[in-house]
Amino acid sequence: MIYRDFLSNPVRFIVEVIAWILSIGCSLTLALTAPNPPLFEMYIAWIVGSSLYAWAAWTRGSFGMFANYLLLVCIDVAGFARIIVGV
Repeated sequence: MIYRDFLSNPVRFIVEVIAWILSIGCSLTLALTAPNPPLFEMYIAWIVGSSLYAWAAWTRGSFGMFANYLLLVCIDVAGFARIIVGV
C-alpha cells in the first residue's frame, strides 16, 4: 500500500512524509518544552506542514482534508501574527 502510494505520485508522497515529520516534531517539541514551548518556531513549522498537507489533500481530490488543513493554516497564521505583533 505504501509503495503503491509512492508510485502513484512520488512528489506528493515525499511532501506528505515531510509534513508528517514536521507534525511529529511539533508535537514532540510541545510535549518536551511545556509549559513554555518555542511558539514562534513551532508556528512556522506547523504552518508549513499544514500547507504541505493541504496541497497533498488537494492533489488527492480530498476536499474534506483540504478544507481542514486550509482552515488550520488560516487559524495558525492569525495566531502567528498575534505573536509577531505582541498582542
